[in-house]
Amino acid sequence: MSLISPQARDALQHWLETQKSLKGASENTIKAYNADTVDFIAFMTSYKSESQGLAALSRITTRDMRAWMAATRGTDVGARSLARKLSSVKSFYRWLAEREGFEPTAVLTIRAPKFQKKLPRPLAVDAAKAMIETVEYQTSHTWVAARDSAVLTLLYGCGLRISEALGLTGADVPLPDSLRILGKGGKERVVPVLPAARDAVQAYLKLCPHPLEPTSPLFRGIRGGALNSRAVQQVMAKARMQLGLPATVTPHAMRHSFATHLLSAGGDLRSIQELLGHSSLSTTQAYTAVDTARLMEVYDRAHPKA
Repeated sequence: MSLISPQARDALQHWLETQKSLKGASENTIKAYNADTVDFIAFMTSYKSESQGLAALSRITTRDMRAWMAATRGTDVGARSLARKLSSVKSFYRWLAEREGFEPTAVLTIRAPKFQKKLPRPLAVDAAKAMIETVEYQTSHTWVAARDSAVLTLLYGCGLRISEALGLTGADVPLPDSLRILGKGGKERVVPVLPAARDAVQAYLKLCPHPLEPTSPLFRGIRGGALNSRAVQQVMAKARMQLGLPATVTPHAMRHSFATHLLSAGGDLRSIQELLGHSSLSTTQAYTAVDTARLMEVYDRAHPKA
């Protein structure tokens, strides 16, 4: 017996296409949606010992949902991951119920497990600067060194996601005073460009051996193709080992550092939310917790009565 019926597979594919074309979901989000929903339907097929066509999926009960969640937790899936999987399933069911005309209450009313939200792990200012400088020494190619430094400068200096930095093209240079960035969910935002970031990109362009057309990716791999995020992660891993920094120092940590350092310097939360492209202020508020935690650490170390 196939774990996914043809009807369910077709519906899933249609939903994923909708999420990508109309909602602007990223490739990583689409992959997660697909994996989470396929796992859910496969479980229900095995649990109920029958193929889960659209009619069967519309009859899922609260008891079925609890059985799936319990079985998923039993495979050492953490509360955070289970909450993400449940969110994927709920999103699919909202779309499917509207299309097929059934009531999805049993699925949508299931509560996600509570979990301790991880705070962003920013670098100290000197560590962020050291990381940008140290990535330059991880290659014998001068232009690659300039490229890696430019990428990290954009992440830290402009708060870009790695996908946003690597999505820049020849049409974006020379970098203007502000960049229009198309972020998650197709949301557009305007990001100021610091002189240091502009200079770093220009230094890279002067050395880059590959021709740059308006439609070409700005940041190139050794052979001239688009630079991928894995290459940036690898060079950061080498640099952080040399600097004795923890494994949490990733490309995204540079963006976290941008936000936290702005907040420490007196930036207001709403402005930082806009610069980061967060759809919800609550996401940005995590940086307030980081900043408060850091202040308490300083207090505990320095206060004579602490």
